[in-house]
Amino acid sequence: MTPSATRPTTLVAELTHRCPLHCAYCSNPLEMNRADEELSTGDWKRVLTQARELGVLQLGLSGGEPLVRKDLEELAGHAHSLGLYTTLVTSGLGLTRPRAEKLREAGLEHVQISLQDADVETAERIAGVASVKQKEAAIASVRALGFAFSLNVVLHRANLDHLGGIIELAGSLGADRLELANTQYYGWALANRRALMPTRDQVVAADRIAQDAMARYRGRMQILYVLPDYYEEYPKPCYGGWGKHYLLVMPDGRTLPCHGATHITTLAFDTVRDRSLEWIWAESPAFQAFRGDEWMQEPCRSCPRKAIDFGGCRCQAFALTGDATSNDPVCTLSPHHVIIDEALNEAVGPITYLYRELVIHPPRP
Repeated sequence: MTPSATRPTTLVAELTHRCPLHCAYCSNPLEMNRADEELSTGDWKRVLTQARELGVLQLGLSGGEPLVRKDLEELAGHAHSLGLYTTLVTSGLGLTRPRAEKLREAGLEHVQISLQDADVETAERIAGVASVKQKEAAIASVRALGFAFSLNVVLHRANLDHLGGIIELAGSLGADRLELANTQYYGWALANRRALMPTRDQVVAADRIAQDAMARYRGRMQILYVLPDYYEEYPKPCYGGWGKHYLLVMPDGRTLPCHGATHITTLAFDTVRDRSLEWIWAESPAFQAFRGDEWMQEPCRSCPRKAIDFGGCRCQAFALTGDATSNDPVCTLSPHHVIIDEALNEAVGPITYLYRELVIHPPRP
């Protein structure tokens, strides 16, 4: 371990890119891994063991849809034996009562289920598949079996006006935690940005609704809500800084410091098939690339905010400028901020046009 490298606390294991949904805001890469490229059960067990040895405390079993993996219970059991606090991040499709019982027996502690909207018709249009009844059944099983239970809703132009109803639905479903995640524009979401981008009026109204709900539900349901990046004055501290706390292993074994890193095509990411997780964390050029501040361009390098936001999102900077070392255009101090203004100005008008504008990704075989 190099002296400058902190120990990671969180691992997201993307077990597969296969998924029954077709969400246009998906953050997975445009070129997703095939089923025959996925790590084996033995490979994943080795990765989880190495992660715990490295200091990881929290594990997310994610995808795609992790429930398509027949070894999910075995992996959850192995994580539990290592002392990892483990969350299943799922659409809920495939989470039958028998499957949920097996996962509970294996030691899984926490289930996060995604919702697309409070309105059934809109929710299924966004998901691209009939899904609401299956999600409701999955939620009922999760609550009955005593899992810690979170809901995640990705917000965008088509559902932001329904935020009040979404929050009340989450409360009625008994969620311990509600994550209201405004769309991050990379992967499929960047391809669909023009249609997904909310208007300023929507954002202002939604912020008031979220703040009011946080007060009303305090002590009953934790609500997490942050403004969309493109409407912020300064960028967020992406994952607490590049390569500081977070590891993500893709289905094919490539290991990243954040969800969107594969979109930075100037970086090559080492795989756990060839290298230990500790070597990747401490030594790989990709993880070293944006640690510290020597890579920063002005005005970031001399800005006191670099200790707060760590220069912003490298994936966003690359996606919008073609240079991962450039200032995050979200920042109003960035010479590239005009890119954000232009993106906001080009957002489509009436929401009724949304679904004609979208590029929908196919399910992975």
